Amino acid sequence: MPQHRSKDETYRAMQATRPGVLELVERPRPEPGTGEVLLRVEACGICGADAGTIDGQQFPRVPGHEVVGRIAAVGAGTPSHWRVGQRVGVGRLGGRCNACEQCRRGQFQLCGNQPFVGTSQDGGYAEMMVARSTGLVAIPDALGSEEAAPLLCAGIATFNALKKSGAQAGDLVAIQGIGGLGHLAVQYARKMGFMVVAIGRGEDIAKEVLSLGAHVYVDTRKEDAIARLQEMGGAQVVMTTITDSSAASALIPALAPQGTLLVVGVGKAPLTVSPGPLVVGERRVQGTITGTPFEAEKTLDFSVLANVLPRIETLPLERAGEAYARMKSGEARFRMVLTMREES
Repeated sequence: MPQHRSKDETYRAMQATRPGVLELVERPRPEPGTGEVLLRVEACGICGADAGTIDGQQFPRVPGHEVVGRIAAVGAGTPSHWRVGQRVGVGRLGGRCNACEQCRRGQFQLCGNQPFVGTSQDGGYAEMMVARSTGLVAIPDALGSEEAAPLLCAGIATFNALKKSGAQAGDLVAIQGIGGLGHLAVQYARKMGFMVVAIGRGEDIAKEVLSLGAHVYVDTRKEDAIARLQEMGGAQVVMTTITDSSAASALIPALAPQGTLLVVGVGKAPLTVSPGPLVVGERRVQGTITGTPFEAEKTLDFSVLANVLPRIETLPLERAGEAYARMKSGEARFRMVLTMREES
């Protein structure tokens, strides 16, 4: 790597070069195309979904889809309200096409022609990144870049899911899994006025979970979560943020009549659903995707208003492999965020 590089001509990136390996490389500065912008990245969160890129098959690829930075250049055809120097973010969904049937219906989150950031296009484990202008999210001044980054995936995924769940203030909502997603879900659920039951493993996190806003913490190593929720009258919503499909499926009997198992965590194994509880109690299983840039901005606004913030640990870009390993091991409390400041 050159000793005296120009930040205007090149940028550093951590790219996946083979399964499980992240390599620090230097690349020439890209130019944004029509309807695109070039971002100078300030922070990028690390998500469990990054494993699909880092441990995947499509190489080389720069992971990362919780990206906050400033616009460094604007391509032709980009709307004038996106300006050089403006702080913006990009989440998992890289920007709608405005032409497919789903876009014509206004269901922009379901656009089939948008990239998945960090998977089908290079993401934010880098000092620079090209992004579609239709995927940009304005970042409030009240949020730091490191705080805002995880809200563009883990934040919107849980906030939007709760908004769409049909639960009303006073309803019992259970959050299964108190990790990167779950610790935000607990905060949002409490601020929305729900009776919040957090379901996790281990006594060591009990005090922390209660400090996040849970009214009740159920340690599944000591207590039957299904029985506890049934004793409380059943949950109107069980949000599962984990990838263990069997453990998620097991909580369906804990739903109140017309309750919903809300699936946010994506496991590889199929859910196992007995039709009896669904039919007799008119219960349902619902999946939710993150959301549109407009919905992401609403998530950020609510987060500022209600003081919902991710609990993060930061590491510099060149230590992305270490940060990813810490996230994957479950040792992080609760989200890892990469910063672009070089280590001295």
